Amino acid sequence: MNGAESLVATLVDRGVDICFANPGTSEMHFLAALENPRMRSVLCLFEGVATGAADGWYRMKDSPASTLLHLGPGLANGLANIHNAKRASSGMVNIIGEHSTSHLKYDPPLTSDIEGLARPLSHWVRRADSASAIAWDAAQAVARASEHPGQIATLILPGNTSWEEAGATIAPPVEHATRKTPDAARIEHVARVLRSGEPTLIILGNKATRGRALERAGRVAAATGARLGSQFFTARIERGAGRVPIERIPYAVAPARAFLKDFRHIVTVETKEPVAFFSYPDKPSLLKPEGTLVHPLVESDEDSALAFEMLLEALGAAATAPMLQPRVQTPAPSGALNPVSIAHALAAALPEDCIVVDESLTTGRETMGYTMGAAPHDLINNMGGSIGYATPVATGAALACPDRRVFCMVGDGSAMYTIQSLWTQAREGLNITTIVFANNSYAILKAEYANMGAGTPGERALAMIDLERPRIDWQAMAKSMGVPAVAVDTAEAFYRAMADSVREPGPRLIEVRL
Repeated sequence: MNGAESLVATLVDRGVDICFANPGTSEMHFLAALENPRMRSVLCLFEGVATGAADGWYRMKDSPASTLLHLGPGLANGLANIHNAKRASSGMVNIIGEHSTSHLKYDPPLTSDIEGLARPLSHWVRRADSASAIAWDAAQAVARASEHPGQIATLILPGNTSWEEAGATIAPPVEHATRKTPDAARIEHVARVLRSGEPTLIILGNKATRGRALERAGRVAAATGARLGSQFFTARIERGAGRVPIERIPYAVAPARAFLKDFRHIVTVETKEPVAFFSYPDKPSLLKPEGTLVHPLVESDEDSALAFEMLLEALGAAATAPMLQPRVQTPAPSGALNPVSIAHALAAALPEDCIVVDESLTTGRETMGYTMGAAPHDLINNMGGSIGYATPVATGAALACPDRRVFCMVGDGSAMYTIQSLWTQAREGLNITTIVFANNSYAILKAEYANMGAGTPGERALAMIDLERPRIDWQAMAKSMGVPAVAVDTAEAFYRAMADSVREPGPRLIEVRL
């Protein structure tokens, strides 16, 4: 068994059984090792698709995937979606190929400081110096990636480490990820805040927005009158009919401050207090009003489900039933396409237990309020703000949950960053409906131009945020990568296209012409 074979065997032994790959010459022995029948390998035509897909896999599975990237430039191509994954607390194991140790001294053209590139966005970085130690290194990488919150682990694999004989493999004992118990004094403090009756918002983040933690948070809200909220962007929320509803803090500074103005207390759970996404002239960075008190209930590495159980006991409210979102039957809309009719089409068409990956930016900002009462579904947002996350994350989510339809909502400008995802979706036969909102511009930047107080954009400035000349042919783009596509320009046609897309397996693309 050579080093690459030892590495792959250790990954699958520790539960990492999928690899999103974009290999090069230095990774050929690792590529050969992917013949291991226990490892699923998925080819991605751009490294940002590979890292984004690993993010999507983790968000739905709560266990890390691996990626295979070619040297420093390959890692650099994947960094934007590694950034998004880190901000979403998604664990992943990145395997970065490297020149053999003996070759590096000649400074070949692809030589780079891989450690220097990886370290700012990785929690753990190691260079595998020998084939005999690769099993230990791989096990350590998986252990770090599997922690709570999820971690980014980067293992650099020199060519000679891949092809040399590993000998007898030695690996550390399996480590089971555990979450810390919240501090009892902190729980009692928040209980006193809630008993005061003063207006309180409990902001949920990371794993608190789903499962037992969310259900117990709903009980706390029902018992105390506190409201439940989330940041505008959240890694994954279980929402829709029959689930505990969570209010979304608005994105823009003025609406966010208006939303928060009447709260005396903010309680944070696996997140921090709300801040503006950007700094704007004459606008504050902190969104809460002066005098509002912030109380951390659950830190990022703690168990939020246990915290809410402890809080319910402290409140004497363990038997309280949570408030649940009723089903709202939204009729299929008709007429012109606009944010409201688009939201109504989504609410009417989303099938039960689907996954919604949202990077719709300007077009989709109003949709979430209208889909609260839709069929139960999971919502995934971009935590890091780096553009081009949605189609790769949808790819990973669909591989993680092959029996669930994934709806990927993305603006036309954002989609062009990682459109290669469509090819992987077609090759793997993934059940993904990609919805491209085509307004032929970076519309969000037009709004941000005004928000920044930069005045009226001139001809040259407008040219930098305009996607006309030439207009992108989305149907031809999808067809070229093996994905059937349709264009719609009315609300009823959009609804029909969404409903039709779930009747047949495999990927589909809907161009929504705005």
